Amino acid sequence: MHDDLIARATTWLAEDPDPETRDELAKLIEAGDVTELADRFGGTLQFGTAGLRGELGAGPMRMNRSVVIRAAAGLAAYLDAKGQRGGLVVIGYDARYKSADFARDTAAVMTGAGFRAAVLPRPLPTPVLAYAIRHLGAVAGVEVTASHNPPRDNGYKVYLGDGSQIVPPADAEIAAEIDAIVSLHDVPRPEAGWETLDGGVLNAYLARTDAVLAAGSPRTARTVYTAMHGVGKDTLLAAFARAGFPEPVLVAEQAEPDPDFPTVAFPNPEEPGAMDLAFAKARETDPDLIIANDPDADRCAAAVKDGGEWRMLRGDEVGALLAAHLVRRGARGTFAESIVSSSLLGRIAQKAGLPYEETLTGFKWIARVEGLRYGYEEALGYCVDPDGVRDKDGITAALLITELASELKEEGRTLPDLLDDLAVEHGLHATDQLSVRVEDLSVIARAMEQLREQPPTELAGLAITKAEDLTLGTDRLPPTDGLRYTLDGARVIVRPSGTEPKLKCYLEVVVPVAAHAGLPAAHATANDLLAAIKRDLSAAAGI
Repeated sequence: MHDDLIARATTWLAEDPDPETRDELAKLIEAGDVTELADRFGGTLQFGTAGLRGELGAGPMRMNRSVVIRAAAGLAAYLDAKGQRGGLVVIGYDARYKSADFARDTAAVMTGAGFRAAVLPRPLPTPVLAYAIRHLGAVAGVEVTASHNPPRDNGYKVYLGDGSQIVPPADAEIAAEIDAIVSLHDVPRPEAGWETLDGGVLNAYLARTDAVLAAGSPRTARTVYTAMHGVGKDTLLAAFARAGFPEPVLVAEQAEPDPDFPTVAFPNPEEPGAMDLAFAKARETDPDLIIANDPDADRCAAAVKDGGEWRMLRGDEVGALLAAHLVRRGARGTFAESIVSSSLLGRIAQKAGLPYEETLTGFKWIARVEGLRYGYEEALGYCVDPDGVRDKDGITAALLITELASELKEEGRTLPDLLDDLAVEHGLHATDQLSVRVEDLSVIARAMEQLREQPPTELAGLAITKAEDLTLGTDRLPPTDGLRYTLDGARVIVRPSGTEPKLKCYLEVVVPVAAHAGLPAAHATANDLLAAIKRDLSAAAGI
């Protein structure tokens, strides 16, 4: 075992093009650190529908230049097999450690494989890359990003020529091409030959944001904005200026890109403490709302003053608000969401006479819904301009929620007021999440196995009327690793995260509300039920 590990690591070292990871690996080999080498060489980072994502470092179980070169070569071979050699591959990247290197390596591999490659001019939001694919007529796109993962991580997201992220079977076919690569020495990587794009693509993206807002709509809402140490600031400020909104007040400590994300434990607006600086700035400046992007600016969070205190709106609340706003504006087309998002969207669509679809989690599925007009996912992802960006887009979502806040402001109302109206009209749809971050992925596997072998029959005293193992698929959904429980007035979905070492449980309860006066009691009932479901589900899963 020891000799085999050292041999594999030494072979990898001989091919590694990066002096930093070469030095790191050489020290591990010299020290004979079998434990660490086993962790890095116990398999390979798996390429799937989320592409690649993992911790930076040397070895096939880490994100590094060797792994990225193999991924790019596998993608090139896949595109070649589809008869697309000579086509354009456009590449974007964020401001994380190694992102620019990974983008350059991808461009070199694509050029060496007979494709035209174009790299965005600097770190830019992921939706700019998603837009650029169709705008430039590319056959594929790559975004180097780990989105809101911890600082030690990076990732590799792949889009095909329709502007959407890959779905099966493309992921497995690309993975097979990656596995077929014997040596990095077999992958041509010229030193030049690709294009670095100018500002034209970004300007075209910004021009496209005009389509999100209604002509002549109010643009008066004042905002505090945080980029969460990511790449969103300049693009969002340009979009807001173009639209005529007041210039957002910046959370200065989080405004500029910083791959260390020094002010937050996790650079995700949903994580505890991540919005504290934004709340402090809002208490100082008293805006109408707070807007936050995650580091690659494909997600959008909003916070409001509610009862005198600032609070984050849940992704489901923003999803419902944007849907109601689009309905009010006369939007036509299909409204879609993932199965883990609130069923309130279906109620809104039904009342408006609009088509409605549920998909598996991820915008790779939502963006493919036929006739899509609006799609969202509870994890702060919103697609409000599918003709422009077939993915979640934190910039255009920020524009749209700020337009809605402006319209309500003109009426002397707020976003919480509209949420109350929706609760009275459709019932209070309260959602919560039980999310368990683990160091050992086997904990997640055991929890899923326990729920399958000993499924609960009730949660919070509510009988489970239907239990579905989603690995079998349904008449509307392809198979996925998940469990769905339907209760009387509630719904629970349990699944492993596709991008983080987390077990995620999505909870929803629906409480009828006859009038606005009944809202406080309905909220109290919903909170009690959600807390009880969390408790009982934790016990059932052994977590």
